[in-house]
Formats: sequence, C-alpha cells, structure tokens
Amino acid sequence: MVLVDTSILIDFLKDKSGTQSSKFNTILEFNIPFGITGHIYQELLQGSATQKDFDTLKKYLDTFTIYAPQDEKESYAQAAHIYFLCRKEGIAVRSTIDCLIVQVAREHRLKLLHNDKDFDNIKKVVKDIEFF
Repeated sequence: MVLVDTSILIDFLKDKSGTQSSKFNTILEFNIPFGITGHIYQELLQGSATQKDFDTLKKYLDTFTIYAPQDEKESYAQAAHIYFLCRKEGIAVRSTIDCLIVQVAREHRLKLLHNDKDFDNIKKVVKDIEFF
C-alpha cells in the first residue's frame, strides 16, 4: 500500500511527466492500493482555481482512501519528534506537515511516493520510512 504525496498528485493532475508521476501511473494501472492523508486532501483542494475545479477535484479525491493519524495526541508528538531529530542533525524540514505525513505512513506501514526534497531529508533521520 502506498501513501501518495501532494507533490505527485499535482504533477499527475497537471499531466506532467517524470519518474515519480510514472510510478503513480503504475499504481493506477496495476490497482495497487493507495491513499492520501487529510492534509494532502486539503492541500490539493485549496489549489483549485475555480469553484468548478474545486467541485470536480473533490469528487475525484473523494474516491481515495484517507489515512489518518492512529492516535491523535501521540501521532502528533511523534511527528514533532521527527522534526526535532532532523533539526538536531542540522537537517532543515520546510514543512511540519511533512513530518506528520511520514508518521502516518509509518503507522499504517505505507510506502511513501513523493517528489519533495523534505522527505529525502527526513529519511536521513527516520530510517524505517519506505519510499515507493
């Protein structure tokens, strides 16, 4: 099972080609189970240019599985710990939400498909996250 990040879905929706977009096409082609988090859902919807785009995208995204933190308090604490560990190692993470996305992937044992340097940086500290 795969957690697909905003960066991949934006490229996919804009019909941009690339290695990571190609991997998402493979997921779709072979019916590999995938989903997103609520934050990814929000990020994608807030990028809509018109109400029509918003409604169309929402209808499409509503077919996706949404993965949530397993423990509201502890999941956020663990995401904060990821951020702390990165900072301690001198690794700048631009988005705290990326730390939560990594934590959700870990909790659900999902491989993360992304096109975002922050995740590559987090991987230097969080060894048990797998990428697709």
